[in-house]
Amino acid sequence: MTNITDSGGPATDKPEQAQNEGFGSFGYRTYVLNALLVIYILNFIDRALLSVVARPLKAELGISDTAFGLLTGFGFAFLYTIVGIPLARLAERRNRVLIIAICVALWSVMTALCGLATEITLLGVTIGGFWVLLVCRIGVGIGEAGCTPPANSLIADYYPPKKRSSAMGYYAMGVTLGTLGANLIAGPIADEFGWRYAFFILGIPGVVIGLILYFTVKEPPRGYSEPGGPKANVQRATFGEAFKELFSKPSYWWMVAGATMAAFCGYAISAFQSLYIQRAFDLTAGQASVWFNVPAYAGGAVGTFMLGYIASKMKSASAVAWLSAGGLILCVPFFGFAFTTTSMVACVIGLALGNGIKYGYLAAQYSIAAGVVSTQVRATSTAIMLFVVNLLGYGLGPPFAGVVSDLFFSPALEEAGYTEVLDRSMCDAAERVVIFANREAETPLSAAEISDVLSNMETPMTDDQFAFCKEHNQSSTRMSMLALTILYALSGIFFIFSARGLKRDMPSSD
Repeated sequence: MTNITDSGGPATDKPEQAQNEGFGSFGYRTYVLNALLVIYILNFIDRALLSVVARPLKAELGISDTAFGLLTGFGFAFLYTIVGIPLARLAERRNRVLIIAICVALWSVMTALCGLATEITLLGVTIGGFWVLLVCRIGVGIGEAGCTPPANSLIADYYPPKKRSSAMGYYAMGVTLGTLGANLIAGPIADEFGWRYAFFILGIPGVVIGLILYFTVKEPPRGYSEPGGPKANVQRATFGEAFKELFSKPSYWWMVAGATMAAFCGYAISAFQSLYIQRAFDLTAGQASVWFNVPAYAGGAVGTFMLGYIASKMKSASAVAWLSAGGLILCVPFFGFAFTTTSMVACVIGLALGNGIKYGYLAAQYSIAAGVVSTQVRATSTAIMLFVVNLLGYGLGPPFAGVVSDLFFSPALEEAGYTEVLDRSMCDAAERVVIFANREAETPLSAAEISDVLSNMETPMTDDQFAFCKEHNQSSTRMSMLALTILYALSGIFFIFSARGLKRDMPSSD
């Protein structure tokens, strides 16, 4: 086993050779990478929870698709992006492992508090459950802002340039594995115990995981895995100097544009995919999560890792961007098929293949953000990229999806003459009640039995109103998903422009 020196690096008579292999032993580097992956998975479990429990949550709190889009998008992303850059600047100077551990504990506690969201009266003022949940989501965003920039900076110091794309691709699997985990665990919990318990059960463990990270992961010397090794007394770049360096890298900004558009589409579809599946195939939250979303995001996890791995085996420094561009363009027909088919099996296959082809761009965005800049501004480079990606992509994507869905739903509601008696949350509540009534019955409910169920609801609904809900709840969401699917091609074009100049801009390329 490799001996570790007092500075944390491997003891050897050939420092340059050891440094080319990265910080610490192979086994220890592997442990650290997996520890960071677990943190990133937890990050996206807590982030994706809201989308998994969308239907019961919307029905209870009485919110529209547009309001739900604000909860999953801008409400989370605004302070996430604002806080991200200061935390990244702090990570350039302070212990990155400690920063990540503190932030994990914060966002985990705030996630658990989301389960307590309900109408409250404060100083004589009644605050609706939507606003309470929004405040908790903002707290989750503040905590999660301290995860990825310092984590990417750590990975870049643990792994040399030739292995970095593969390591970044492995870490980036946290996006899809976390979303998969949220669906696999939270969906069934919501079906059996209610949506609030999903936040409690999945929120609290993060505090323990943060402590384990802090006590087991070492802070490596900055720049350790660069060809020249760490340099003593390196002056930290100011924010202005970091910006100046980034503005000299056109490939970086084309990548940011491509990643932002991909995030705009991806976060929007992710926020409403469970709702679409439940509305299209008459499923519960747990059924949609386990049967559809788990295999879909499993495909995305495989694709994310494979792109980073393949790019690391290719000689071209721009391979990671070219592969991402191709995946983003080629995913369009697969998602289009998934959102138009009436077959559940075909929908699952389309989603899994689309995600497998598309999600590789995550490995590219992190590899490029860390690779085109000098050692002392890596965390800032990643934070600026995430600032734009999350503010415009995550912040605006889900609200856009909700607005488009409501824009197709509202005219149909008005044309049918139901404006005064129906809204989205009532439709979601009625469909959910009928689905659970069908589950409890030994045989499918007859039309008369469905009528009885609808008439006994807290807000009774007629058969015609229910038929309207089933048709237009589904079709309006489908139109939103298809509009977003087409935009993936634009993000692929942006990555093409990034690829064309990447070799020139990446100082560590061979």
